[in-house]
Amino acid sequence: MAYRETEKMRTRKAQVRQRILDCAFACVRQGGFQSAQVTQVAASAEVATGTIYRHFESKEALFAEVFRIATQREVDKVAEALATPGKAPDRLATALALFAARAMRGPTMAWALIAEPIAPKVEEERLIYRKAYAEQFERAIMDGVAEGSLPAQDARLTSTCLVGAIAESLVGPLSPTQQASNPLPDDLKQQLIDQIVGFCIQGLTGARR
Repeated sequence: MAYRETEKMRTRKAQVRQRILDCAFACVRQGGFQSAQVTQVAASAEVATGTIYRHFESKEALFAEVFRIATQREVDKVAEALATPGKAPDRLATALALFAARAMRGPTMAWALIAEPIAPKVEEERLIYRKAYAEQFERAIMDGVAEGSLPAQDARLTSTCLVGAIAESLVGPLSPTQQASNPLPDDLKQQLIDQIVGFCIQGLTGARR
């Protein structure tokens, strides 16, 4: 008789897998991808190291999944901000400010998602999600052009530029070196966010915000 997995067993396996992911997420949030180790995750999840490899084919696969989950949360927040009522430039400014503010509140995880050197499989996910952010911005830019609140432009190219500008401008402030030696106080964080948003909106509209 062939073995048939019961619903109870499937539920238990799903719970173990989720616990592993939760613990891996916590490890990355604490120290980034490079410092997170499978043995550390296993100890935190209270499972054997071999159990992790029954759920994920490799360390890269585990952390690629952590990257997907963490980044999707941020993409969803940007999408929510862009879905609020108002003209496109205002919605874009709100979304950009939210992205930057969330990054500044969680610098270790933000650095891991935006700029930390990572394994190729995880880097593939980074490229996918940069495109996801750009697609969100592209739709808002197209709305702005249609409603007349933004000048005619190549929305796809501009949206890609927005993703690059905001990510690159946060690399220095989020870096572990900066965080360890001279983290920005809250007032300077807000100044930085305002400057980033102002630069991006000026690039979109051709006018200072």
